[in-house]
Amino acid sequence: MAGLRGKALVAYLLVCTVWGSTYLAIRIGVMHLPPMLFAGLRFVIAGLLLAGIVLATGDRLPRRLRDWKVLAITGLFLLLGGNAVVVWAEQHVESGAASVFVAAVPLWAAFFDALWPGGTTVFTWRVAVGLALGFLGSGLLAGVTPGELMRADLAGPVALTLASASWALGTVYSKRNPTDTSPYAASAVQMMAGGVVITLLGLVLGEAGEWRWSLPGLGSMAYLIVFGSIIGFTAYAYALRHASATVVGTYAYVNPVVAVLLGWLILREAVTARTIAAMVLILGAVLMIQFAPGAHGPAGPRPERRGAPPRQRKAGV
Repeated sequence: MAGLRGKALVAYLLVCTVWGSTYLAIRIGVMHLPPMLFAGLRFVIAGLLLAGIVLATGDRLPRRLRDWKVLAITGLFLLLGGNAVVVWAEQHVESGAASVFVAAVPLWAAFFDALWPGGTTVFTWRVAVGLALGFLGSGLLAGVTPGELMRADLAGPVALTLASASWALGTVYSKRNPTDTSPYAASAVQMMAGGVVITLLGLVLGEAGEWRWSLPGLGSMAYLIVFGSIIGFTAYAYALRHASATVVGTYAYVNPVVAVLLGWLILREAVTARTIAAMVLILGAVLMIQFAPGAHGPAGPRPERRGAPPRQRKAGV
């Protein structure tokens, strides 16, 4: 793809497929475990494990207080404002309607990236058309009509809108505030920061008394820790360092397609003509955005680590 090549393209495809496969695990998990503690402990454990891997492989965690602050703020935008709010909102909105709101992440990302000075997104007509088609395709895939969205409990749509905006804003914030860390160390800090706050929120809400040990709940958490968090989140951070927030944000369009295909392959769920049309529309929209001239903008230099020779400089966030 025009804006993603090599390892960055592999990372983007991992985000699309891995996060598309986590819907079932999350659904099983919240059936057995309280949502905030489930989400918070998942990220705390994943962050600690990833931090251990980072140190064991000779990498390092951030050394500057400024980097810890930036990564913590990013983690709160992404995981508390984005992930945890979606978990809460699904108590009020069905999953189909929720997926339409979550698919607005690329729209918000393009808006913030174009509005915030120094962005890498050039908002051309092709990008705008691609974003609109992707959103319409997500609605078609979910089978949700505008009337159903309007009739939904107001608390859910408002929360999901804020969650999509929060995730996109966290993505753009991280692009504007590069840190002197690897994507893996950055992901570890973000997950630990966001996870701790979500866990504390769950305790404040009294979820500790609702915790019940069960094999399905722990199995879903284990899957989300390894694949959804350690693999998926670090792949997202890596891809984000090599492309604009708009381009990487299109994963939100692809995730429902992956979920539908997995449901068809594993659970033998029906795939209708409407489903196929929606997937074609979504994937076409993603390609339109990826190949839009100027959609990716200049990458810009990334801050170097101390002692790194000039030839090791890479395009950064």
